[in-house]
Amino acid sequence: MRILLFTGKGGVGKSTIAAGTAALAAAEGRRTLVLSTDAAHSLADAYGCPPGTIGAEPTEVADRLFVQQVDAQLRFEQSWADIQRYLLSVLDVAGVDPVAAEELTVIPGAEEVLALLELRIQALTGGWDVIVVDCAPTAETLRLLALPEALGWYMHRVFPMERRVVKALRPVLSRAAGVPMPGDSVFDAVERLHAELEEVRELLSGPDASVRLVLTPENVVLAEARRSYTSLSLFGYRVDGVVANRIFPAEGADDWRAGWVLAQDEVLDLVEASFAGLPIWRSEYRPREPVGVDALAGLAREVYGEHDPLATTPGKGPFRISRTEGGAVLRLSLPLVSRAEVNLARNGDDLVVTVGSYRRLLTLPSGLARHRIAGAKVAQGELRVRFIEDPDDEAGR
Repeated sequence: MRILLFTGKGGVGKSTIAAGTAALAAAEGRRTLVLSTDAAHSLADAYGCPPGTIGAEPTEVADRLFVQQVDAQLRFEQSWADIQRYLLSVLDVAGVDPVAAEELTVIPGAEEVLALLELRIQALTGGWDVIVVDCAPTAETLRLLALPEALGWYMHRVFPMERRVVKALRPVLSRAAGVPMPGDSVFDAVERLHAELEEVRELLSGPDASVRLVLTPENVVLAEARRSYTSLSLFGYRVDGVVANRIFPAEGADDWRAGWVLAQDEVLDLVEASFAGLPIWRSEYRPREPVGVDALAGLAREVYGEHDPLATTPGKGPFRISRTEGGAVLRLSLPLVSRAEVNLARNGDDLVVTVGSYRRLLTLPSGLARHRIAGAKVAQGELRVRFIEDPDDEAGR
């Protein structure tokens, strides 16, 4: 099963490209699901479906092409209900107004994060050859994809101890704190949520999944796409190509449009340099908006040309460890950054990598526990950390 995620800055035509890619996959004989995790759903509009015909369940809009607009609120209620009930009980004891408490127990962005759980459910059915995900705009997508690993660190390092302490001391803590302590149902809900999100992370970081960036030839949009490329690689997700959308055609241009063509050409040169080694597909402005399955499939055919839009990314992925004589080398793809932009620290068995405002905690394999960091550098678009065996330090620190 092939999984493709499309993201980009709001307004760049991300949903159109995602819908077109899905329509093309279905036209070529693959059973295809395209789903949207964006709160501002637009897939129904792109396919020209009447209002109300596309909802929270896969709906067939053409032969082998199914569309689903995830009900993020429903998914939130299903996955967060037990946790929210406990938080509401705490706020009730504290005297918080019920309406305000309801708002306080909804974590910003949680609905979009939990919408990804629908991807897991559909993948587990085994009924699809291709799943295309029309993601939320870039910032929300990065928050979505970073959460499973961050929650995993908490679940492995903090959660077991916290659960044991609360279970043993619940009566005492409840009397001392004056608020109810979480029961088993709350802890079970957190564990279940973590397990489901971890499955999502494994799906999306696997060899059959990749992210495709959509941009328009504007400097501000390009800058965000560059940051997204770096951040997605930091969290271990494959970026397999870039779609440069809404390019003015040069042929027959008047003076006004000719100025835009020149300006876009300058940015497109920067796009080629920024994403060297990745396919860069171009999509020109058309006389009319592509609406409907056939129009979108035609758009995708023109964009991808002779390329296979569903080809998997070669290589071993953005994160790997190779053994050397007396040690190992950890490699993490970090395109478009210099050594000065990367902060690296060791915290026990965790390697903390910070790039800009994003931080990833990499739990090192047990085989590196007796190793220490001997050096690190950023070269050829990747972070390389060299470990050597340290027999005098069992903790590897």
